[in-house]
Amino acid sequence: MRVTKFEHAALRIDEGNETLLIDPGSFTTPHDDLGGVVGVVLTHEHPDHWTPEHLDRILRAAPGTPIFGPAGVASAASGYEITVVAPGDTVEVGGFTLRFFGGTHEIIHSSIPTIENVGVLVNEKLYYPGDSYAVPEGVAVDTLAAPLGAPWLKVGDAIDYVLAVAPRRAFGTHDMTLSVAGKTMHRQRLQWATEQGGGEFFVLEPGDALDV
Repeated sequence: MRVTKFEHAALRIDEGNETLLIDPGSFTTPHDDLGGVVGVVLTHEHPDHWTPEHLDRILRAAPGTPIFGPAGVASAASGYEITVVAPGDTVEVGGFTLRFFGGTHEIIHSSIPTIENVGVLVNEKLYYPGDSYAVPEGVAVDTLAAPLGAPWLKVGDAIDYVLAVAPRRAFGTHDMTLSVAGKTMHRQRLQWATEQGGGEFFVLEPGDALDV
C-alpha cells in the first residue's frame, strides 16, 4: 500500500489499481489520475479538509464514488451524497477497510464551536487522526500521519500524542500553516517522539510517497 502526501492534510492511498483519498481541502492542489478512486474520507467539515471543487473534480473522474464523513460533513456538504460514519464504525470500500475513531475536533478556542471529527485507520496499517489527538485504542499503529501545525496545535501536545501512539513509522501532515523553519522544528520534535518508541520518522513533502 502506497501513501502519498499532498499539501496540508490531503493523503492519497493506492492499493493495486484502487485509490482512496483523504481530506483534499482548500490548501491542496487539484489531484489528477483519479480514475481509480473508490472512496473519499473527509474527517470533518472545515474547508482546509474538503472543498466542493475537489469533490466535483473527483466525481467527474470517478462518478458515484462514495464519500465518508461525520454528520457535520453531511450537513456542510449538503449538495453531495455523504455516507455518515462515527467512531466505532468499520466500512469496506473497494479493497480498503476503514475503521473510525475519535469523535471530536480539538478545541481551537472557547469562542469557536467544537465540531465532530473522525480519525481513520486504513487497512490496519495507516492511521490519520484528522484534527484530533485521538489514540486508536487497541491498535498497534504501523504508520501514523501526525499533525504538525494548526490553530489548535501546540507542539508539546503533538509530541505527547506521538509518544502515546508509539507508531512503528510516522510522518508529518497538516502543515500548511507553518513556515519552512516551523516545519523543520516540529518535524524534529516529532522525530524524537517517534524514536522514543523505537519507530522511524519520515520527512514527506507534497508528492512524496511511503510504502507501508
